[in-house]
Amino acid sequence: MNQSWWSCKKRQLLSIGLFCLLIPFATAIYANPVILVMGDSLSAEYGLPKGSGWVKQLESQLQKQSSPWSVFNASISGETTSGGLTRLPALLESKKPGIVLLELGANDALRGLSIEQTQNNLQKMIVMSKQSGAKVLLLGMQIPPNYGQQYTRQFKDLYPRLAAQEGIELLPFFMAGVASNKELFQADNIHPNVTAQSILFKNVWGAMAPYQTLLKQSQ
Repeated sequence: MNQSWWSCKKRQLLSIGLFCLLIPFATAIYANPVILVMGDSLSAEYGLPKGSGWVKQLESQLQKQSSPWSVFNASISGETTSGGLTRLPALLESKKPGIVLLELGANDALRGLSIEQTQNNLQKMIVMSKQSGAKVLLLGMQIPPNYGQQYTRQFKDLYPRLAAQEGIELLPFFMAGVASNKELFQADNIHPNVTAQSILFKNVWGAMAPYQTLLKQSQ
């Protein structure tokens, strides 16, 4: 084998090696230090003074820590998983978030949608977010037992099942510490009041513990 052949092979190997080294950097460049919140009225400050919701408290916490990360709240009152799935592609494309928080599903249950439909929609959103380069935190939801024991149990179980299946972080119950206290709800007995927002924020912030190192740096 002549020297020219070896020189050619070396150049090929160097090119392959350089490409492999650049792969993680390409992923990092794609994702921005943005946290995208996809939620419903529980995250959209329904019935609350502007700037008092848990999402705003998350943003304030990041600012206190001098974190380079920002928060984009894409939550809409009345949103279902179907609506979120429809809107997500454009948001991933425009915001290129590094972290996606999914707080959806409660309105599916209120409208009597099937467990399978809710689960499939959430799964598609999770997969889509991961493929974009974002990490995902799924906020687990629960519904009152008056929907029937079987449906209530299946709805509760779909969140940990999805998180385990897709290998993402999970907040077991977003409304923990709030759901059982009537004093923490607005007059409609459905939406948490201002006082409850700090509890919801602490729930989410605690579930974001695996991201604390990441939140201190830009991607």
